[in-house]
Amino acid sequence: MIKYLDLKAINAQHGEELRQAVLQVTDSGWYLQGNSVKAFERQYAEYIGTKHCIGCGNGLEALTLILRAYIELGMMNEGDEVIVPANTYIATILAITANNLKAVLVEPDPRTFQIDDRRIEEAITSRTRAVMIVHLYGRCAFSERIGEICRDHHLKLIEDNAQAHGCRYGGRRTGSLGDAAGHSFYPGKNLGALGDGGAVTTDDETLATTIRAIANYGSSAKYVFDYAGMNSRLDEVQAAVLSVKLRYLDAENNRRREIALRYIRELRNGAVTTPDEGYASRNVFHIFPVLCPWRGELQQHLLQAGIETIIHYPIPPHRQRCYAEWASYSLPITERIHAEELSLPCNSAMTEEQVSYVIETINGLGG
Repeated sequence: MIKYLDLKAINAQHGEELRQAVLQVTDSGWYLQGNSVKAFERQYAEYIGTKHCIGCGNGLEALTLILRAYIELGMMNEGDEVIVPANTYIATILAITANNLKAVLVEPDPRTFQIDDRRIEEAITSRTRAVMIVHLYGRCAFSERIGEICRDHHLKLIEDNAQAHGCRYGGRRTGSLGDAAGHSFYPGKNLGALGDGGAVTTDDETLATTIRAIANYGSSAKYVFDYAGMNSRLDEVQAAVLSVKLRYLDAENNRRREIALRYIRELRNGAVTTPDEGYASRNVFHIFPVLCPWRGELQQHLLQAGIETIIHYPIPPHRQRCYAEWASYSLPITERIHAEELSLPCNSAMTEEQVSYVIETINGLGG
């Protein structure tokens, strides 16, 4: 069986270093808010290219904290609007609505799966305060046009960088392109911990200080609470693990890119739509997506051949019961992507023989 993502094999590549990192934490007797977190925050901020990194509990909380901090700083108010891609994972939108802000859904560009920058300006109203871009599937969503729109309309630009660790736009990395960015270190991410974890990156010192306080029960000094905060911490074990894995991130992203390029160049089944080579630019391929109108049959065929795949994501946010008020929305591009997308295995643990087998199996279907 070719697993969609063999986390055991991926982590085994760095097994001894990970064991030593965890052992050092357990031997230290310090498990929260210690030197491992401080070291990782410093390393990750330097890697991303920002002045500040604040570790937190997970990617959802990272985005939630950014918006909460803007509200506490008086830059947003409940009921204000945040423009967001309609085809994102629901966590992006949960962060918005959890702060009693309004998510304004904008269709993606079908060529890139990223928010269509030609549609953003028409969605802006007097209540719009931010654009939240999502580097979905590992491809950079930023464009110069998005930057111009945010500057012209005095909007905050927030990045959901949960799927694009290490991705570049020119000489900069995603996570440093906007005013603030949320990151997830869920085990299946390109930079994955051995449990939950997240972070916020930003150059804004006031925002960073506010986020750090809110995430620590609202406290910036022991037993002094400036905000009705929350408990959102990156623990010492996860930070130590992430420091090890960060050293290998670029090499593992390069391997993902090699596999993706083989898929793009060698998959030849007319019923399966792959991205073109332009899609590979500014992409770390957290997910390699194909579109197929008979996705269920394709997925079952691959499973019978010993190839595991995953759907990202079967139901779009505006069709979820928790957002029943959006049920009447017509978002045909988003709906097609969610109805047809299938993710092929694409990770650093795959061999060339496995990649070839996936390609041959898909090309041989219906032939």
